[in-house]
Amino acid sequence: MLEKSTWGRNLTAPELGRVLREARERGVSAGQNIVRSGEPAEAWMGLITGFGKMSIGAPDGRETTLTSIAAGGWFGEGTLMKRGRWQYDAVALRDCQVALLPRETFEWLRATSLPFNHYLQNLMSARMGQFIAQLTHDRLLDSTARVARCLAGLFNPELYPEPSAFLDLRQAELAQLAGVSRQRANMALQKLAAAGLIAVERRGVAVLDLPGLRSC
Repeated sequence: MLEKSTWGRNLTAPELGRVLREARERGVSAGQNIVRSGEPAEAWMGLITGFGKMSIGAPDGRETTLTSIAAGGWFGEGTLMKRGRWQYDAVALRDCQVALLPRETFEWLRATSLPFNHYLQNLMSARMGQFIAQLTHDRLLDSTARVARCLAGLFNPELYPEPSAFLDLRQAELAQLAGVSRQRANMALQKLAAAGLIAVERRGVAVLDLPGLRSC
């Protein structure tokens, strides 16, 4: 994953060698935290396999999903730069393998690699656009459009560099990411399938018309 990542391909051989020596990997079971709100951020996180979400919760148990985390995506760069604590929970929606690049290695790359800094700028800009779009969707769109835009958002090449036309995504996971009930997610998928935008399959969703999803 590190060697094939957008940023890893642009590192020099010595830079990549240090990254490979110092990066770590750990497994996270479905339902468990990848990172926990309030804990100090000590590593940049990348999802090797699996699927997750970033969310924030209220003391009364209410929760809102900020965004998804798909295989190939990285997160946590802003918190690392501020030397802060996680302000959200990142939760595995299914079993995940996670890459961890230690803070020291991350900061060393920032100090020595211009391509890495360009990558971070593009990543943070894309994530800001994603959060603004999410806020707009939550306030202005109905459940079908929210599900459509949620699916389309998984095809942002700056966040998920190698998306597949088939999304290995369960209805319950999609409902959490779109911020709708499972029943509404199911109804939305049926409407989108009837419109020819997707095909609902046993283990996920095949996207047939990405521009159509984006325009819902």
